[in-house]
Amino acid sequence: MSSERAELVERILSGSRALSTETVMFHTVIAEQSGLSAVEAKVSDYLARFGPQTPKALSQLSGLAPASITALIDRLEGKGIVARKPHPEDRRKVLIEIDGARMAAAAPLWDHLVKSVREACEKYTDSELDAVIRFLADATAITHDSTSLITRRREPERDR
Repeated sequence: MSSERAELVERILSGSRALSTETVMFHTVIAEQSGLSAVEAKVSDYLARFGPQTPKALSQLSGLAPASITALIDRLEGKGIVARKPHPEDRRKVLIEIDGARMAAAAPLWDHLVKSVREACEKYTDSELDAVIRFLADATAITHDSTSLITRRREPERDR
């Protein structure tokens, strides 16, 4: 790898770290405004994006251990954020469903960020945006896999 390319990769890593930190801080403030922990807010986001999910699916989406997801669902249900509903195809399962009105109430907190990102996108060509989209997809998958690896290392052998 050339030294120029190595420098570009280091700048990607540094920029990703900075973005990650700012993203966590932003999401923490959003969560606090909604009376949630950051993890509760992000699991709620999975439900908002992907619709009702089983606890097992939420565990897979988040990379968190099943026991952690169960406790988290209990907390979200206690706060009125989610409800457990019967699974329409399997009576043994439940679906976790988000309260759409609660999510809609938090939407204005995102207005500045969404507007500003849309404006920032105007500076890039379509092909540059395609490259950013590919990178974001790769970085998302890598981050998810990293979360899962750490979670699996922490789980007792019997839970795997």
